[in-house]
Amino acid sequence: VDSFFCKMLTVRFGRCLPRASSNGCFQRLCCSPRMLSTAAADEPAPAPAPVPRMSATLEVIVSKIFPAGFGWQAASVVAGAQGFEADTLQFAVTTGAGDFAGVLAGHSIFSLLNAALGRGNGLGSDLVAGLWLASAAFCSGTAWQPTVNFLAGAGCSFVTTAVTCGAVTGTAFFAGLRLGRFIYKPLGLPEMDYANLCGDAMLSVSIGAATGTFVGTDISFKDNFLMPAFGVTDSMSDLEGCVRAGSSTAAGFLCMQSLQNITLPRGANWLDPVKI
Repeated sequence: VDSFFCKMLTVRFGRCLPRASSNGCFQRLCCSPRMLSTAAADEPAPAPAPVPRMSATLEVIVSKIFPAGFGWQAASVVAGAQGFEADTLQFAVTTGAGDFAGVLAGHSIFSLLNAALGRGNGLGSDLVAGLWLASAAFCSGTAWQPTVNFLAGAGCSFVTTAVTCGAVTGTAFFAGLRLGRFIYKPLGLPEMDYANLCGDAMLSVSIGAATGTFVGTDISFKDNFLMPAFGVTDSMSDLEGCVRAGSSTAAGFLCMQSLQNITLPRGANWLDPVKI
């Protein structure tokens, strides 16, 4: 009877109960070593870890996101000097190249500083990662102006243009990331798998927020409420225009990535990285 009761209590309560022995002391009713605790199953899910992620986010902004916007705007100045109109393929490719150069330069400088301080994952792998990210930035940077031109020509409002442009260029960035994993695999870049598919997608969402906010530099939209902060006018110096452009991408990325940092649990954020 005790044996049967022991089994029933184990199933019902997941633990043993005491009973009184003949000498008045309490003993364990169930002493089988086969009984397992359910404490591990009852442990709560890990809480989000926003603090380390935020420091990593700021590093990404300083080393890649701000330089990307700065480089795109600088390249647009070069394209204008070459006589390329904003609706031409030459302009789109030139600004995409500026995006590429900004990301590659910013990431490389940051990697060299990390190597000098004995940090990072090794200079070689860090530089390959920079080349990979810069290639994806070329895709989104090249797609940006044609997308804005199309939406503006269709009479879209500023908000509609910013959101749609962010979605289109974020998708272009994602495509560049996935293609880059194939191209740069011989250089040691991790190949495609489901975990980095999710991570690449979430990074691309934050990039889309950056490129969408970058529409704030365009003063042709009368309802551009970001114009006071990020609008680039002809009366500005080229340097000021580049700084405003970089600031716009940094602000958009910071907002979206901060939301991911706060809401996603450990192992579900591309900064962790993602674990499946």
